[in-house]
Amino acid sequence: MDRQELEMILKEGEGYKIEFKEGISGLEKELVAFANASGGKVLLGVTDEGKIKGIKLPHELKSQVQDIANNCRPRIKIALEEIGGVLIISVREGEDKPYECSSGFYKRIGPNSQKMTRNEILDFFKSEGKIRFDELTEPRFGYPKDFDKDGFRRFLELGEISKIRFAEKLLIGLGVAEKQEGRLYFNNAGILFFSKNPQRFIPWSVFTVALFKDDAGVDIIDRKEIEGSLFDIVEEVMKFVRLYSKVAYRFTGRPRRENVYEYPFDAIREAVINSVMHKYYFEHGHNNILRFFPDRIRIENYWQKPSHFVLGKTVFRRNHIIADLFAKIHFGEKMGTGFERIREVCKKENAPFPEIEFNQTK
Repeated sequence: MDRQELEMILKEGEGYKIEFKEGISGLEKELVAFANASGGKVLLGVTDEGKIKGIKLPHELKSQVQDIANNCRPRIKIALEEIGGVLIISVREGEDKPYECSSGFYKRIGPNSQKMTRNEILDFFKSEGKIRFDELTEPRFGYPKDFDKDGFRRFLELGEISKIRFAEKLLIGLGVAEKQEGRLYFNNAGILFFSKNPQRFIPWSVFTVALFKDDAGVDIIDRKEIEGSLFDIVEEVMKFVRLYSKVAYRFTGRPRRENVYEYPFDAIREAVINSVMHKYYFEHGHNNILRFFPDRIRIENYWQKPSHFVLGKTVFRRNHIIADLFAKIHFGEKMGTGFERIREVCKKENAPFPEIEFNQTK
């Protein structure tokens, strides 16, 4: 930063990424707030009105500021620069959010740093993947009463996993259960795959499918709420798609004609798998939805903020146990390559690659 840039910042005033401070009192909460957000700069030696007051003993002050950053949890990375009597503290966006100081957790709201409430802290941990839905234990689930033996047997067959005498050991090995004081406790991933009635424990795990007569999505011909385990849901959604997809016939001279469907089923199946695999299950008010219009299929998935068709934006595995279980039965892979597989299928079938939207509402 040069003097001209400094003058411009002082003229514009404080904002989401700029904070003025006369001294180091309360500096730790500003550092934490910036690290928990998108990073920013603290201009030390400047009044709230943007007037340079200046700093004394700059070398000693730099050491104090670095100590404050080091004492935050985790340690906050900063860079220091002195220009015209102002100590500029550049705070990087944190790589291990959330950050806290001795007085708590803070976040940046406009030009201010505000202390997080208990619920905001919980939401922050969830959004940063520190708390994973599929790892949380569900104490209401009773083994073996609520356990779906047939579903588990089918899972083993799909995954070509050798059967063992003691199912409990295999369940623990799959990461869906743990044993405490003689009782087997299931986590949410185990319930979504191996419960007789997953929706009893996680009602919002249903998948809504709807067939529309019109392009606007007003006149509904058929609608279903598909329940069951996640791999059952995938199969039932695909049955719905196959039922209502148009088909043409190609005669190649062979004894059997070749069916040509209007949509590449493998690509749609991949999208459906990823929509349930990466769903933000902490949000209880949104089902995954497949809307079948006369001219298109639209898949909607709640990825913490509504995102349409279909997977979110990154290869981040929100529900890593669920992703591992799907990979074991060859329903998708673990490395976040769903988009590429969809692209390959569409290219092979000479079909357009789906349009992907991400609507941010918060």
